[in-house]
Amino acid sequence: MSEHDPSNDAATDNNKASPTPFLSRLFPIIGWLPAYQTAWLWSDLVAGFTLAAYAIPVAMAYSSLAGLAPQVGLYCYIFSGIAYVPFATSRHLAIGPTAAISVMVASVVGAMAGGDPALYASIAAMTAALVGIIYILAWVMRLNSFVNFISETILLGFKAGAALSIASTQLPKLFGIPVNGDNFFERITSLVQQLGNTNPAIFMLGASALLLLLAGERLFPGRPVALVVVALSTWAVLFFDLTGYGIRVVGQIPAGLPTFGLPSIGPQHIEGLLELAFACFLLSYVESIAAARTFALKHRYSIDPRQELLGLGSANLAAALGHGFPVGGGLSQSAVNENSGAKSPLSLVFASITLVMALFFLTGHLRNLPETVLAAIVLVAVAGFVKTADFKNLWSISRIEFYVALVAFLGVLSLGILKGVTVSAIASILLLLRLMARPHVAVLGRIPGTSKFSDAMRHTKNERFPGLFLFRIEAPLLYFNVENINAMVMEYISMEETPVKLAICDLSTSPYVDVAGARMLARLHDEMEREGIDFRVAEAHAEVREILRTTGISECLGGVSRYSSLADQVEDFERSGTARVDRLKVDLPILEEQ
Repeated sequence: MSEHDPSNDAATDNNKASPTPFLSRLFPIIGWLPAYQTAWLWSDLVAGFTLAAYAIPVAMAYSSLAGLAPQVGLYCYIFSGIAYVPFATSRHLAIGPTAAISVMVASVVGAMAGGDPALYASIAAMTAALVGIIYILAWVMRLNSFVNFISETILLGFKAGAALSIASTQLPKLFGIPVNGDNFFERITSLVQQLGNTNPAIFMLGASALLLLLAGERLFPGRPVALVVVALSTWAVLFFDLTGYGIRVVGQIPAGLPTFGLPSIGPQHIEGLLELAFACFLLSYVESIAAARTFALKHRYSIDPRQELLGLGSANLAAALGHGFPVGGGLSQSAVNENSGAKSPLSLVFASITLVMALFFLTGHLRNLPETVLAAIVLVAVAGFVKTADFKNLWSISRIEFYVALVAFLGVLSLGILKGVTVSAIASILLLLRLMARPHVAVLGRIPGTSKFSDAMRHTKNERFPGLFLFRIEAPLLYFNVENINAMVMEYISMEETPVKLAICDLSTSPYVDVAGARMLARLHDEMEREGIDFRVAEAHAEVREILRTTGISECLGGVSRYSSLADQVEDFERSGTARVDRLKVDLPILEEQ
């Protein structure tokens, strides 16, 4: 782990001292730029140049994957990176196109454009604008926690499915054969059927590029190996005149920057893009925050997830104005930025400047770039998304979560990435509801030698008290889980060897109780009272106590108080039991005399 960076403290102090705290929160650059150290400039320059070298082939590959001209991906990197910097709270997040977003754009925009390249580009740019607007609205409404519904389990299955789905669109370019199909299974079937028509020249060039990329990633991690492969393949096409063997190249790339402005499309297209824009927003934000948190933890600084909504929204709006398509903070490109020594978001500015220079002076050299090499770059980029070891670990840890990840995985493969995002979100919410609907009810025992209590079923040496039943509901008490909780509690009580005289519910792990939950506690009281059992609650949080008092249920429970703990009530039970034994010892001689 790296050393603590004093710039964080300096930025914090600057924010506190700033006469415009609102602007400092809105534009974090106001806080960290005055504390910027000259010694970091070289590191950010090198990181920016390295990121640009990585981005040139990758951006072109992802742009082709999205069905757009190769230079469009470069426009995305240039404009989105600069727009993100003033709002950034992450020092290492790199903004640009991603593989999953690219293939989602291709799957929807192609059908809407009807074969018109200009309309296709406009629709893709409008999608980026809509994604930016969704980001801004999410920032205004503080919806940064909304994406927490997409769990890491869901992402595991989704990314693996997306990787294979993307691979099925690129493998045909590697073999030089056309395929048909709307999903992974159809495309792979078509590919297998046509393997006999493989173009040897295309396959040899693509396979060579693939092997060089894989070897380069292993031997030179974090280095722009793809740029070297692009240069070698471009030179090979020119020197050996490989276009005569059926090898397709990207063709002429216009030099310079595009005109800056909003895309122009009809309102009928905007309505059809809302689903795509929301899916891109969801996927982009989840991936961006995951990457940002990874590097923030490594370098011991904090990020603001809500502020990142504003930064990513600004990046997508800038990409739209630059005639690009939706962007996000990818883990691989951010890793290149971090491994190259980036100290601040200024590395993105230097990367954008480098890419602008490339567009003015290098486009002539890139026109002979083979499409099969771009396909190899995409295949290597998405290969890291398939993590079989994580699936195996999930199987051993939780079968339920494994099956949910499998649903996301198969959903993407069979339905496509766009609908796969929806399936993943639904699966994630269903998993949450399932866990909340059947929460764990722990039967408690006292930890020997302490006044603390834990699950007696897991820890069999915990002290149990004959006639006393302690339990803890490890979830909020909500309308859709109260019936299950009620049934589990009464079932556990019926299984006790000694008749229960007092039952105490520990509410310390129930942060919220709705009206149905409060009524369930009252119903438990009534059912236990019919069985001759006294029922009490303990360790209730302030909001829970207020709800129980407002509903009038606290009275039938003997009152709820922050002064009476579970340990206190257990001690009272023990003292009352000792008193009964003492009275029995006193009464016995009198009975004998009579």
